[in-house]
Amino acid sequence: MLRYRLIHPDLLQVLAAAGHGSKVLVADALYPHSTGANPAAKRIQLNVREGLVAACDIVELIDQATFIEEAAFMQTAEGADSEAVGDYRRLLGHRDIPWTGIERFAFYEAAMSPSVAAVVVSGETRPYANLLLTIGVP
Repeated sequence: MLRYRLIHPDLLQVLAAAGHGSKVLVADALYPHSTGANPAAKRIQLNVREGLVAACDIVELIDQATFIEEAAFMQTAEGADSEAVGDYRRLLGHRDIPWTGIERFAFYEAAMSPSVAAVVVSGETRPYANLLLTIGVP
């Protein structure tokens, strides 16, 4: 029996298989899930309804289950951090990780990288709430 809060079988499997440098895209409900990421990446649909499952909940569980080495986020059209990104920074603030803001279309290109192992689709409807997490080693 697992002793931590993450129990989703598909997400556990993809995190277990992801090695150093693999990426996990936590995508908002507005993201082009089927076409905006590595075609070989596992799609994990957690978008039950608007707001469920929240992207912050997904990020928190991934953080508890694995070591996050780096975070890259989709910048707003003005080139700033979105409200969701502020929440992600607070959530992962205990980690000393580099954060990179990426322009929207460059973010789509980054998500197409072969290193993206999974796309976890949230019910998050705040715009620009997309986050690429790089798996590291402690």
